[in-house]
Amino acid sequence: MKLEQNDLSMIFSTTEISDVFFTEYLSQASGDYIKVYLYILFLSKYGKDVKLNDLSKKLALPLKTIQDALKYWEDAEVIIKKSTGYVVNNLQEIELNKLYKPRLSSKIDVEKSSQNQYRAKAIEDINTSFFQGVMSPSWYNDIDLWFKKYNFDEQVMIALFRYCFERSALHRNYIVAVADAWHKSNIKTWTDLDMYYEKQEKLNIVKKSIAKKLGINRTLTQYEEAYIEKWTVDFGFSLDIIELALKKTTSKSNPSFDYIDKIICDWHDRNLKTVSDIQAFLEQMKFKKAEIKNLEKKSYNNYEQRKYDNFDNLYANVQKA
Repeated sequence: MKLEQNDLSMIFSTTEISDVFFTEYLSQASGDYIKVYLYILFLSKYGKDVKLNDLSKKLALPLKTIQDALKYWEDAEVIIKKSTGYVVNNLQEIELNKLYKPRLSSKIDVEKSSQNQYRAKAIEDINTSFFQGVMSPSWYNDIDLWFKKYNFDEQVMIALFRYCFERSALHRNYIVAVADAWHKSNIKTWTDLDMYYEKQEKLNIVKKSIAKKLGINRTLTQYEEAYIEKWTVDFGFSLDIIELALKKTTSKSNPSFDYIDKIICDWHDRNLKTVSDIQAFLEQMKFKKAEIKNLEKKSYNNYEQRKYDNFDNLYANVQKA
């Protein structure tokens, strides 16, 4: 790559970065990806050919990181790949398109939203609390559309942003994922959200208790947590019932969640709903096993007795002879 420029013009030259980059992209991209973007933005002013190996050496980054970074910005539509190289898009133009196109199809809804003082105040609270008062205009439109899609009240929408902000994940994909989860749990009002939090807290207590009883010191996997949610949420079993299943694993050196699940599913299929129901069932099974063992023992003894009688008769016949 050949770059011709006299020293003075290079010293006084500047590379402009749109404010949109700071509000929309900075928090989501990794440091290496930002490093790559800033450098190609700088080089794009001169319209020179750029080779990936040259970028790797210049930025002291592995070639794989350069490739991943370009793919990341390409997916974000910040750059466009062409047969001859890449074109760096204007971030302000991207933001304008994002802002204009959705409003074009939902103009009536946006007008209604602007008349709602409570909703407007909630959006401004989000701007002040989580964006330091410099929230990008496209967020206003997104929040308005989320109000319509999820039917959240103002307090729930603010709580949604607080939840994501506290987890350092204040970007659209994560916000939508959380909003979808809340929507599936029928959360609309602050009361709904409060009840949801209460259920989640109880579920977390159950998860920690089960992990402790099984001697698991690590974080439970997603699949293990799914088993526990099935037992508690879908089946409605209490921790007391689950503990009965855990006790049946004491003879196992390394009991799996799949093994415990089979026990609990069997109880559920038998419509056993309380601890007393399950204990009665277990006693009944224990009694049946004891009966079967006794029957087997009797059969064995009778068989042995018959064999002994036969030898006795045989011995008597020999004596007579």
